[in-house]
Amino acid sequence: MKIGLIVPPQNTVNEAEWRRMAPDIDFPLLRMPLHAHADEQFFFDLKKSLQELKTQSPDVIAYACTASSMILPLDKLPKFIEKETGVPGVATAPALVLAARALGMEKVAVATPYHDALNQHEKEFLEACGLQVLGIQGLGIGAGGPQEYVKIAKVTPDDVLAHCRSAWVPGADGMIVSCTDLRTLEALPQLERERGKPVLSSNGATLWAARRAAGLGPLHGFGRLLAAG
Repeated sequence: MKIGLIVPPQNTVNEAEWRRMAPDIDFPLLRMPLHAHADEQFFFDLKKSLQELKTQSPDVIAYACTASSMILPLDKLPKFIEKETGVPGVATAPALVLAARALGMEKVAVATPYHDALNQHEKEFLEACGLQVLGIQGLGIGAGGPQEYVKIAKVTPDDVLAHCRSAWVPGADGMIVSCTDLRTLEALPQLERERGKPVLSSNGATLWAARRAAGLGPLHGFGRLLAAG
């Protein structure tokens, strides 16, 4: 089984977490320029990346970047991937929304590594998709420019857990933890046990969506979402 993976150039976490969660799957990897918005240049670069990744004969292709995949309607980006390659496509932001719906989450708390402007963009995206964002809290990374994004992967799992605890809002049905370059694999199961509620990460939700598109079943030991299949 091959799941083709497209990530931003600085991302070092997504592939590493996926290989820990699903060592039996091959993840051909391609890095694509980072885009703040899904504009014409974004789709031009994505098309080039898809053409290159297609030569690896993947069964599914995942575009793994939260911020630049906040595109409506939710199926626009997955359909574009499938149109260009002939194989099913998934993307991170749509996967987070679909995962939240699958787990019955309506009111969510959101933790991110981002700055305020990007947090506001994510809040608006999630609410346009029918989720009520009770609170969203970031670490401020990127406020000084895109060159700061390399700091995201350096946030330790302990600091991720502390940040999620701080961002939790009473009354939430669960939490969304954004960014495919944030190390969440150790922190999220602990947070689920503490709160008794589902916690979604960008990497977990994207892998869940990709496995579903590939017709694969549950993946136990990495949180409620993947165990649910």
